Amino acid sequence: MIESLIDTFGDNATLGLAGLLVGILFGIAAQRSHFCLRAATVEVAEGTFGARLAVWLVAFAAALAGVQGAAALDLLQVEETRALSATGSVSGAVIGGALFGIGMILARGCASRLLVLAASGNLRALVTGLVVTLVAQASYRGALSPLREDLASLWTIPGGASRNIGAWIGAGHGVVAFVAFALLLASFVFARSRGVGMAKAVAAAFVGLAVTLGWLATYTIAQNSFEIVPVASITFTGPATDTLMALVTATSVPLSFGIGLVPGVAIGAAGSAFQSREWRIERFGQDTPMERYLVGAVFMGFGAMLAGGCAVGAGLSGGSVLSATAWLAVFSMWVSAMFTHRLFLVLTPQVAS
Repeated sequence: MIESLIDTFGDNATLGLAGLLVGILFGIAAQRSHFCLRAATVEVAEGTFGARLAVWLVAFAAALAGVQGAAALDLLQVEETRALSATGSVSGAVIGGALFGIGMILARGCASRLLVLAASGNLRALVTGLVVTLVAQASYRGALSPLREDLASLWTIPGGASRNIGAWIGAGHGVVAFVAFALLLASFVFARSRGVGMAKAVAAAFVGLAVTLGWLATYTIAQNSFEIVPVASITFTGPATDTLMALVTATSVPLSFGIGLVPGVAIGAAGSAFQSREWRIERFGQDTPMERYLVGAVFMGFGAMLAGGCAVGAGLSGGSVLSATAWLAVFSMWVSAMFTHRLFLVLTPQVAS
């Protein structure tokens, strides 16, 4: 089937279609489950360990189990992904992850959550997401790129086994998949104990499944293409900048997995919000000051590009292939987000949540 699509429409169109379909699935699942790393970190910071943490754990475990299971069945060669094969930045993961964690607390959502909320009528999320995208572009190719490159070069590690947690611990894909499936079952039990409905828990699992499908789709296309096709999965800052820049600078948009992904997520989330009657216009107000969101957007845009991924790009996509720098980035996001939330509870308890 993939060969027929490539022969008929070409590599780029096939990648764009794959991104669109995976994005629609992710958008529906993320909107229905209310998947959000920021919400999970807030619960842990407050010591509640509730439903939002459970949703994140189900999604993470599902992504890890799906990707490692696919690798164990030889459906996917994760070692070929840039998350493992390319040179990684330890300093970028730590500093960028920390900045991203601060930013998502200030902006009340990570990059993926902002896109889902914007598609659900939240104008605060729309404005904040646009600023995240512009700062990410400036960090990638613009005025902020020299600073990003300097920070990223402080401590690097080579690609391959040095960046692969599985290689560190000597565990094959089958072993990791078995542990991940056990973690997924435990996460479902935990979710149910925290009052998460079965439909919401299943939707969270589909968030992780979408990440798995992203890896499988791009890998399968790469295997059947005569061109060099990057093997990737769901991430948002890079694709969002590519989409925005293509729209404002080009007469035609070059298709890719990322270009299809962003509108796919918006379509899926908007449709799900309409169907569940959760679509509503939300604006900035006295309790939601614009300046806080914009500062958070700047931190997230720069932090994501420095860390090599956002909360989903590093936390789920990079984490599911056992990239050491991705795990380090998402750990830094967790720590800095919890610290920032605790600080806000002390300084401004009326707006911290």
